[in-house]
Amino acid sequence: MHLSKDGQIVLMHDKDAKRTGDVARKISEMTLEEIRRLDVGKWKGARFAGEKVPILTEVLATVPAKKRVFIEVKCGPEIIPELRRVVADAKLQPQQTAIISFSPDVVAAVKKALPKLQVYWIVEIRKDKKPTWKLEQLIEKAKEIHADGLDLSADAQITPEFVRQAQKAQLPVYVWTVNDATLARQMLDAGVLGITTDRPEWLRERLREVKGIADKRKCS
Repeated sequence: MHLSKDGQIVLMHDKDAKRTGDVARKISEMTLEEIRRLDVGKWKGARFAGEKVPILTEVLATVPAKKRVFIEVKCGPEIIPELRRVVADAKLQPQQTAIISFSPDVVAAVKKALPKLQVYWIVEIRKDKKPTWKLEQLIEKAKEIHADGLDLSADAQITPEFVRQAQKAQLPVYVWTVNDATLARQMLDAGVLGITTDRPEWLRERLREVKGIADKRKCS
């Protein structure tokens, strides 16, 4: 999510509207009215044409009882005053709203401003096939910024031993983005608490199949 020029929190992945809205302008330099005029669906296909950018208030209003939403802050701490207001107005239970960010500074600032919410630090642990962090450093840094957990790019480095170390430090581990059943099974076997995927229903079915095959092998 980003903050518009007039201080509204909009749900947009990119910092500008070029890729999905075909307008080469930064979200932070556009008013909500201008953002609302964008068609952010037609780039995906004709059946998505006419799709508009939602604001955070609208999305939080759709969260079912006892369900949870993860919201990524894509900008800086300047979003926090409006985020605090929107979260308060939504009247969800604190455990229903989780905030995630790649920025350690944002994680620390959100946790300070909204201490009742769970705030997770997102880390891509490998770029261009090279490690970006040593796993033990992640735990140390997460504790320093008062993160409630880690949201890591799914990787073979995430072993049961690492997950146990993180859990011992009271840092549950989530992973993203997994669209492969074998990798998902590996992550679940490592002990991660949750998986981000583009294909939730499909992946659930594949995981049941993988588990069924493994169970049959155990019995053979």
